[in-house]
Amino acid sequence: MARITRTESKILNLLLLFVGIEILAVSINMFYAPHEIAAGGATGIAILLEAAFGLNISIVVMLINLVMLVLSYIFLGKGTTLRIAIGSILLPICLALTPQIKLIKDPLLTVIVGGAIFAVGISILYQLDASSGGTTVPPLIIRKYFGVKTSTTLLIIDGMICLLNVFVAGIETMFLAILSQILTTIVMSFIETGLDRKKIIYVMSEHDLDELKQKMAYLGKALTIFNVTGGYTGNEREMLMIIVENPDYHHLLTTIRAIDPQAFILVANAAEAHGGVWRDGERYARMEGE
Repeated sequence: MARITRTESKILNLLLLFVGIEILAVSINMFYAPHEIAAGGATGIAILLEAAFGLNISIVVMLINLVMLVLSYIFLGKGTTLRIAIGSILLPICLALTPQIKLIKDPLLTVIVGGAIFAVGISILYQLDASSGGTTVPPLIIRKYFGVKTSTTLLIIDGMICLLNVFVAGIETMFLAILSQILTTIVMSFIETGLDRKKIIYVMSEHDLDELKQKMAYLGKALTIFNVTGGYTGNEREMLMIIVENPDYHHLLTTIRAIDPQAFILVANAAEAHGGVWRDGERYARMEGE
């Protein structure tokens, strides 16, 4: 299989950046702007100004992003400015080229669909370590000089923009904007951590640990054994860590409790599990089923 060259990789990243920016433009021009819902960011400010004074969204976003690029160059340096420059210029261009159409009449459904689409676009930019500029710059400056987390500052800025909806389109629109922020965050979380999640199960047993090991091996489940020490008793014992697919989770719990009803069980979510012993366990399970 031919390896992708550095030039090809850069071209691919630029194409993905364009796709991500265009997805943002679609969510703004076809979902948020037609309903005058400002859900944060430079585009939210532009939507408010269009609704209140009839200003063009793409021009407002371009002006805001240019100001933010200047601030970034002054306070954050050349590296950060170059990283966000392409997205900052590309977003208002895509907004200008993408028609503003009201695809959905119901505002609530608009927020749900638009928020999900917006989350996809932002997630693509995050994967590329890129940005569309705008209100992402002030949080970086505040973090550099005051140590405040960027997520906290960005939440405050977007929250203030959402509140401004009250003065332009009413209180219902404000709540729709807040709902949009929540939905976008949830969808982004699923996209970034993956939908194919696993469960990590930690097990300790007083008397039946060997039987549990044999049963896990028979079921083809990848497991790791830790030597742990009780914080109260100081006694040393073994603890099993087992990774399973979500559909197998309840079956495995039932199996463990059937062997030892008093077993200590701790469960955690895993966004990813691949390679190494995990895949060996999967192959073993497939062999047992054949």
